Amino acid sequence: MTELRYNPLLGDWTMVATHRQNRPNMPKEGCPFCPGSGKVPEHYDVLKYDNDFPALMPDPPEADPVGSSLYKTAKAYGKCEVILYSSNHTTTLPELSIEHLEKLINLWTERFVALSQEPRHEYIMIFENRGEECGVTMPHPHGQIYAYSWIPLKIRTELENCRSYYTSQGSCLICDMNQAELDFQKRVIHENEHFLAYIPFFTDYPYGLFIVSKNHKTALSDFTQEEKRSLALMLKCMTGAMDTLFHRVFPYMMVIHQRPVHGQDVKNYYHFHIEFYTPLRDGGKLKYYASSEMGAWAPANPQAVEETSEYLRKAFREYLSKEGRITECLD
Repeated sequence: MTELRYNPLLGDWTMVATHRQNRPNMPKEGCPFCPGSGKVPEHYDVLKYDNDFPALMPDPPEADPVGSSLYKTAKAYGKCEVILYSSNHTTTLPELSIEHLEKLINLWTERFVALSQEPRHEYIMIFENRGEECGVTMPHPHGQIYAYSWIPLKIRTELENCRSYYTSQGSCLICDMNQAELDFQKRVIHENEHFLAYIPFFTDYPYGLFIVSKNHKTALSDFTQEEKRSLALMLKCMTGAMDTLFHRVFPYMMVIHQRPVHGQDVKNYYHFHIEFYTPLRDGGKLKYYASSEMGAWAPANPQAVEETSEYLRKAFREYLSKEGRITECLD
């Protein structure tokens, strides 16, 4: 079964994809994303791979006849793609070269533009789940892209609040957040020519980093190649700092927030940024999303981000001092 089921309490859709139960779980041998598997080319740097177990499909089956006027169902229209970061089975994002990361960002951009051409796609979300703590079932370094036929509730809420702020204040909310963080400084981890990284005032995760474009742009396709290189530098630096923080592979959920691909023009009030949801609060301790967080959307951060920002800045400085990476990150 693959379908959408409408939640009338939240005004949002739930994806139902029972075939995803058959996904392989952390295979130790015979990785389908490695050269030699017969599923990918023998040589590649980065690669788009159609998800073998998609929750959304270009030609989905009819929804099961269990809906009603109250409980609406719909076809699970959309697209699910896997983005392979490297042909090397163990190389993770911070271990990739700047040039390799530029290729990854170019592929993200190409897929964002291509998927935007389909009129039934409303929102394109590029993301990565990293680490077993985040439910990763395939160890080969990769991210994913979901093309939704609707704008999911969290994105819709963010857009509505950005629009409301622009209407009342006459400025972009995220531009003003950038300036507030630069003025305060204590939550800023790093900045380069085109991007700013900080743990924002309000985040619900101790290390819930944001990477935000300094220029007011709304999507990857707006960036120059110079800006994409700056983003590659920032991604390498910040994920490298995370791995240095507790001297282990740092689990995270990384989500790129961009403009919707159809509908109203949001360029005046929306702003490209990347959000990291990070389950570790210490080297071996998880920050759980428990009853209050899930039941009321009332998050509780167990640590002050002014303190955790200093820890991450220290880890960033340690990362820079290793392996000659200071020039790469600060050029």
